[in-house]
Amino acid sequence: MSRFDPHSVHANYDSLVAEDNAAFLRKVYLFMASGLAATGVTALGVSSSELLTRVILGNPVVFYGLLFAELVMVWSFSSIVRRVNAFVAGGLLLSYAIVNGLTLAAIFLVYTQQSIATTFFVTGGTFAAMSAYGYLTKKELSGLGHFAMMGLIGLLIGSLVNLFLASPMLHWLMTFVGVIVFTCLIAYDTQKIKKLNVIGNAGTDEDHKEAIHGALILYLDFINLFLYLLRLLGRRR
Repeated sequence: MSRFDPHSVHANYDSLVAEDNAAFLRKVYLFMASGLAATGVTALGVSSSELLTRVILGNPVVFYGLLFAELVMVWSFSSIVRRVNAFVAGGLLLSYAIVNGLTLAAIFLVYTQQSIATTFFVTGGTFAAMSAYGYLTKKELSGLGHFAMMGLIGLLIGSLVNLFLASPMLHWLMTFVGVIVFTCLIAYDTQKIKKLNVIGNAGTDEDHKEAIHGALILYLDFINLFLYLLRLLGRRR
């Protein structure tokens, strides 16, 4: 008769939890990558079309209207996702990524494609390293998250102030702060998303919606880090 081994049971449970978390994060990254691809293709398509460039980027009403629409979509995403199914939630994420691509087309008119590609790969490497750290570390990152959120508030205030001052020094200060803030947020948000995973919930509609929500958070971290790094590494036309 075999003897009950609590250590073996505990080890098996930990292994199942690790596998479940890994599968959930893979879904998050897949949805995020789909959003990034949609944004990139849209931005490149708009910048390659003289008509679309003139209509979207050459018309302040359309351009700022799209920026406002992006803010509304992000702010309302969480509340809407709770009331819809995973298919609709995925559609909302894709829609936001496309709208974001319409406005991000402007970077192709300001920076060379080579420097955009280089910055994208640098951002990807930084994201991979910090997200892996957030996923694997046993250290609680809530303190890092609070620090990053305070930095984010400082970024918003500093950016508003610099609209009136137009100070190059403040511009570069905000750029360096932005890189630090979103680098930290990638690690913190990855750990937070991992904790939100409900063990044993894999494959359900709720599980897919949680993954889509997590994908939006990491998508925003990636895009913002990319834009701040582009200020540092991008070569202007």
